[in-house]
Amino acid sequence: MKSARTNRVGEQIIDRRLNGKNKSAVNRQKFIQRFKGQIKKAVTEAMSGRSITDLDRGEKINIPAKDISEPVFGHGRGGKREGIHPGNTDFVSGDRISRPSGGGGSGGKASNSGEGEDDFSFELSRDEFLDIFFEDLELPDLIKTQLARQVQYKTVRAGFTSTGTPSNLNIVRSMKSSLSRRIATRTPYARKLHEAEQALEAALLLESPTAPRIMALQEEIRKLKSRIRTIPFIDTFDLKYNNRIKQPKPTTQAVMFCLMDVSGSMDEGKKDMAKRFFTLLYLFLTRSYEKIDLVFIRHHTVAKEVDEEEFFYSRETGGTVVSSALQMMYDIVKERYPSSEWNIYGAQASDGDNWTDDSPICRDVLINAIMPCVQYYAYVEITEEGHQGLWREYLAVKRACANFAMQHITGPADIYPVFRKLFQKKLA
Repeated sequence: MKSARTNRVGEQIIDRRLNGKNKSAVNRQKFIQRFKGQIKKAVTEAMSGRSITDLDRGEKINIPAKDISEPVFGHGRGGKREGIHPGNTDFVSGDRISRPSGGGGSGGKASNSGEGEDDFSFELSRDEFLDIFFEDLELPDLIKTQLARQVQYKTVRAGFTSTGTPSNLNIVRSMKSSLSRRIATRTPYARKLHEAEQALEAALLLESPTAPRIMALQEEIRKLKSRIRTIPFIDTFDLKYNNRIKQPKPTTQAVMFCLMDVSGSMDEGKKDMAKRFFTLLYLFLTRSYEKIDLVFIRHHTVAKEVDEEEFFYSRETGGTVVSSALQMMYDIVKERYPSSEWNIYGAQASDGDNWTDDSPICRDVLINAIMPCVQYYAYVEITEEGHQGLWREYLAVKRACANFAMQHITGPADIYPVFRKLFQKKLA
């Protein structure tokens, strides 16, 4: 990158550095924030003409020129003012110019007068489009009341410390520290002791044992041995304790159960609408929440937990026993997702056609087993006719449980409005 260059011409600074690749990123975000209302309106209008399956891309939108005009100071009528307009070849001082008839604009019939501006075209990227699209949606009551009042912690190892309780004493680490200290402390004295013993051995060959030099060497050897013996085997400095710290456990982890009816009564059109609803839900959840588990359950007479690929593309079908899916959901909650640690959600899509004797069972399983342990449960019935038997049973669930919601879809155009009703962000 070139360094900034300063040309001093009347204190004017000219920056000749090359612009970065994303030089307009900040200005772009400021523009989106400033005209969020117009952009959001354009995104909503774009959704009305777009397939749900084609949601995951950007969008080119138009903003009326009048909505992005900058405020300016204008001169009132009357008065006198002078101005110079470069390039004028038709008028001289003193000429009076009549106001043009008609008005400026971007459309209308051809005319030889008037001027205006086209609408401002703005290309939203995929991420910007989805951010605006999901901005006012959320999972209801994501943080449980009891979890919001207290923070849960888990104890984890965090190395060693020089202080602690006897129960946390790490013997192996303490002994290693003691050995290292004793070797480091004893080495200088041991070296001097070895030198003194060699000197004493050589002196005894030449001198009498009572010679002053011999006695001095013997005294030095005695002091060195005494000094080495006084080095403690273990010192308080050597003691090492296991250090444990508390880390807050995530209290907003969530799991979403997606239950889809794939029985014979669900024709291809209904299955397609159910898949579109769950595609929208899947895109919303994975984009808006960093920590969320998704459990996919398909059912006809038998329920089956499947992966994302099989959930959306399997062609398996059969009769209809909805309670099998509800019971499987409850079993998975008990086994893997305790309600004390997880925020549990459920979304169910069906045409409402169920084995007659099974619908009351579904009502009882929801009221007595599932609803007490979930934060929110949304039921979507997909049918062009009137409500089916499952809807009538679920009305009892709605009356009994405030965290139960149900909506009706008759065609593809209802998918997006119904989705927004179910997951609309609540005002504080």
